[in-house]
Amino acid sequence: MPLMTWNEKMSLGVVGIDNQHKKLVGLVNELYDAIQAGKANAVLGRVLDELVAYTESHFRGEEELFSRARYPCSAEHKREHDALTGRVLEIQAKVRAGVQGTLSLEVMNFLKNWLIDHIQGSDRKYVAYLNAARETEISEQNQDLNVV
Repeated sequence: MPLMTWNEKMSLGVVGIDNQHKKLVGLVNELYDAIQAGKANAVLGRVLDELVAYTESHFRGEEELFSRARYPCSAEHKREHDALTGRVLEIQAKVRAGVQGTLSLEVMNFLKNWLIDHIQGSDRKYVAYLNAARETEISEQNQDLNVV
């Protein structure tokens, strides 16, 4: 049984970003399943490595989007990304060092809750900003063309 399930409340209405978020949900579930099945640290490490790499790539893509759109809350949003990245890198280092119990249910629930809260909170805000900015840009272009 998965730890978390993608649902429409998590959708931002941006296909590319929603697909990336679905992938992150899938990776969290894959890690959870490996823990539940008692997989060896090598398997857990591989899945965790993939989750870390994909998360970092996703965050870089979002932050590049913020830069291009001049999103005014980008610094705050990046701090959230950095905090999660730091926490996950700590977990990854402990797993690599063989520290038992590193990937606990508590850690998995933290990842699940952080992802849901971040998508439904911070990410929803930037999508609203980008949509409003796009509408303003279209309106200004129409005015330049004398289109009403």
